[in-house]
Amino acid sequence: MRFLHDVGRYGVLGVVVVLAAAALALVALVSPWWWFLAGPVLLLLSLGAWDLSQRRHSVLRNYPVVGHLRYLLENIRPEVQQYFVERNYDGRPYDRDVRSIVYERAKGIEGEEPFGTERDLYADGAEFLMPSIAPRPVPKDPPTVRIGGPDCTQPYDMALLNVSAMSFGALSANAVSALNKGAALGGFAQDTGEGGLTRYHLDYGGDLLWEIGTGYFGCRTPDGDFDPDAFARKAAHPHVTCVSLKLSQGAKPGIGGVLPGAKVNAEIAAVREVPEGETVISPPYHRVFSTPRELVRFIARMRELAGGKPAGFKLCVGSRGQVLALCKAMLDEGTTPDFIVVDGAEGGTGAAPLEFADHVGLPLTEGLMTLHNALVGTGLRGRVAVGASGKVATGADIVKRLAIGADYTNAARAMMFAVGCIQAQRCHTNTCPVGVATQDPRRSRALDVADKARRVERFQRATVRGALQIMAAMGVDRPAELHPGMLHRRVAFSGDVRAYSELYEWLAPGQLLDGGTSGGAPAGWADDWKRADPDRFTV
Repeated sequence: MRFLHDVGRYGVLGVVVVLAAAALALVALVSPWWWFLAGPVLLLLSLGAWDLSQRRHSVLRNYPVVGHLRYLLENIRPEVQQYFVERNYDGRPYDRDVRSIVYERAKGIEGEEPFGTERDLYADGAEFLMPSIAPRPVPKDPPTVRIGGPDCTQPYDMALLNVSAMSFGALSANAVSALNKGAALGGFAQDTGEGGLTRYHLDYGGDLLWEIGTGYFGCRTPDGDFDPDAFARKAAHPHVTCVSLKLSQGAKPGIGGVLPGAKVNAEIAAVREVPEGETVISPPYHRVFSTPRELVRFIARMRELAGGKPAGFKLCVGSRGQVLALCKAMLDEGTTPDFIVVDGAEGGTGAAPLEFADHVGLPLTEGLMTLHNALVGTGLRGRVAVGASGKVATGADIVKRLAIGADYTNAARAMMFAVGCIQAQRCHTNTCPVGVATQDPRRSRALDVADKARRVERFQRATVRGALQIMAAMGVDRPAELHPGMLHRRVAFSGDVRAYSELYEWLAPGQLLDGGTSGGAPAGWADDWKRADPDRFTV
């Protein structure tokens, strides 16, 4: 099978080599007129040799000669795009192809475009950020967010945009290394994903958020339980700045992760402490807790085992009652996570049933507002930083998330684009054409770590600067000044444009305490708060 894949990758170059040899033989044995054939063929052969040796384009290293067809199609794309309109996340045409924006920023290309906007400003659901008559100067240095509540002794300053959870195993070693080196160059953080802490996360010195999933990879006992000693030993590494417990993932909440057996080589098996060559399926639930109270206690234990570093969890939000049950448990126990990351249901993955990806879990906007309001209404918002992940790719995406409750954002798919992903959607086959989502060493070698790391750093820097420029245009000096009244949406049923502060309920600090009635909390919130049980995950 690998031989057939290699034939597909190098077949055209092989044909060129044969033609070159035949043409040179004809020149030497028959007639110099054969140089009319030999010349162009030798040029193609030289092109193929250059493709194999250059480090900038992964496609060309894996598909010499024939890979140039992709760049030819890219060049004529504006002319053909009217016939092949790509679709946005909600089914509408893209305002502009997100991949193009990421690629341009990763390459250091300025993003100005002629002739104005390409989006339909009058479409149902169109969103608008409100500019100010008195804009502010753009800050020279991007702001950071302090992660660490009162129980944290080693707080961390998080960037506004970071690398979201992507595991070694799902991504190649070179892709993980490039993301980590890019994070080190740009001063932002990389989430390891649940696949374990590897040397590829550590070699370049990028700040790490070490994520632990239901499989406890990298800190598991032989029977699959959590190993506190292994966790404490690895969490002590100086590059590990935060530790996180993955409760659920946006694209597939309620089911565990899947790593196909074709990707489980000896190295990955050793890192995850699983059998080589067998498909790895993480359980859908955790062994370390079964109630909201136990979860809150376990997060506190993780922080203690990590030497006081920030500890938190990630989830795709579902029932509002369960979120409130967690808040009640935090109040009862007198401790909170240092951060919570909301993963929107629109998030991507290479391994999820279509029914889950399309129908289960709250989208990021609704999930983020639910968590933010729950923390505000219970007086806990000041102790817990909130991250947002799920379709964050532009500066406008960052500003919108900050306006409705997030403190910082994480991006996965956009970071994959920056590192070279062309969205071939072959992640599960181990035959990624650009070496991003494969464990085949002959494919992953095409991804040059140094070059792609610079692209990741440039993309993150340009995107954060784009967010700061938008905030300055809105008259805002710092992210904390953003609020829901600054984000407007065209309402489908009426065509009116209304602010998020008008469209949704927003709780006041502590409004749910005392049962929510004395503070005048909305009836739905007050009822859910009364029913929330810190000792039971009720739906």
